[in-house]
Amino acid sequence: MLKTGLELKQQQKLSPLQIQTIKLIELPIQDLEQKVRAELESNPVLDDEPDPESEEERREVSIDSLKEDGDIPAYRLKVNNWGKDPRPEYNTFSVKEGFTQSLQRQLGYRNLTPHEHEVASFIIGSLDDDGYLRRDIDNLIDDLAFRAGITTDEEEVERMLAVIQDFEPVGVGARDLQECLLIQLKALRRTPEVENAIRIVDECFQDFSNKHFQKIQSRLGITEEELKAAFGKIVKLNPSPGGQVDDSYDDQSRQIVPDFILEEHDGILDFTMPRFNVPEIRVNKKYADLLLEAKGSSERAQKEAATFVKQKLDSAKWFVEALKQRQNTLSKTMRAILDYQHDYFIDGDESNLRPMVLKDIAEKTGFDISTISRVVSSKFIETHFGIFPLKYFFSEGMENSEGEEVSTRELKKALQECVDGENKHKPLTDEQLVVEMGKRGYKVARRTIAKYRSQLGIPLARWRKEI
Repeated sequence: MLKTGLELKQQQKLSPLQIQTIKLIELPIQDLEQKVRAELESNPVLDDEPDPESEEERREVSIDSLKEDGDIPAYRLKVNNWGKDPRPEYNTFSVKEGFTQSLQRQLGYRNLTPHEHEVASFIIGSLDDDGYLRRDIDNLIDDLAFRAGITTDEEEVERMLAVIQDFEPVGVGARDLQECLLIQLKALRRTPEVENAIRIVDECFQDFSNKHFQKIQSRLGITEEELKAAFGKIVKLNPSPGGQVDDSYDDQSRQIVPDFILEEHDGILDFTMPRFNVPEIRVNKKYADLLLEAKGSSERAQKEAATFVKQKLDSAKWFVEALKQRQNTLSKTMRAILDYQHDYFIDGDESNLRPMVLKDIAEKTGFDISTISRVVSSKFIETHFGIFPLKYFFSEGMENSEGEEVSTRELKKALQECVDGENKHKPLTDEQLVVEMGKRGYKVARRTIAKYRSQLGIPLARWRKEI
């Protein structure tokens, strides 16, 4: 049986101004500059040239003057979101070269045919973040054909993979841990220790993984001292070569321009927001005059012109106001973060970094959590102890044995100290690390230990064991 009826739904629609503001809030200062310049090019109503009229007249008109009805005055609207830059030409800060970009750059130095370069470039794009190639060669060949239109064979793919495996960081392009370690060992100067290390990884990898030292000695016919010397070479190798190169910024080498500059004077914290190269914009007077002349006219062409200009004026109004709201939102959020983490920002001591989540700052500012998330995304602050992304100051917290909140960074620091101080012949298991952390006043679960250990790059106990 079919049912018919009406269903009422209440939906909240965002205004053009709200949409524009959300988009601008997400942008770091460099991207904001590009956005403003693009808007200047696409909207003739916006202007970044100085108004020849007096500053006094310009100040008399606010953005609220833009109304749907009524006479529209001469437009002297201007965005003045920033004060004068303390430094006209602001220094930028380099981010490490991306992993894929680094490999592609090295590929460019090799004397390859265009076809070989295409195959090798595709292989680089198929590597995992840790530098391994975990895809089957046959699958790569099929993908090269169907996705890139490149015809190749197993011999050429293997040959190009060998080229990539000669790149820095050493070990990149390996298909498993054994191959990764062998690539690194074979790149070292051939000493007796290195030769034994190569034999251990090549011929006794399973026993090596399980720490069966006596089996290795017996099979290779080496002494305990020779085994120790060889292991000393192996443990210094990097099992995740891709992790050496920072790839956290979309595989691109970027320049960071801090959105905030911290200022500290006698324990009082303040900040500035450098304008960098973002132009100041205002509404162009001649288009407002055109609208005034066309208003009320019966001529079709003039009405169409007036409609066009009115649309551009509305768009300009939303953009200018969105810039102001972005400035206010970023400023209030940064002030709340400084207040919340005041003790930390005095000297950069991580032990003073309080547990802080997005909700904490949302409650202090009155903004939504989603708004705070957009503000801290891709934004940086320059302090007297370094350059930091705003995300750095947010972390979950736990309680210690005295009921006081501690940050995850403090817990990780304590965990690292436990591992550093352990007996390397009998390294602590995760269960034993729980006990050690408890002795230090931190009540954590074993799964939490495993999670933090992994984030710190600390291997399992059996991998940390020394002979």
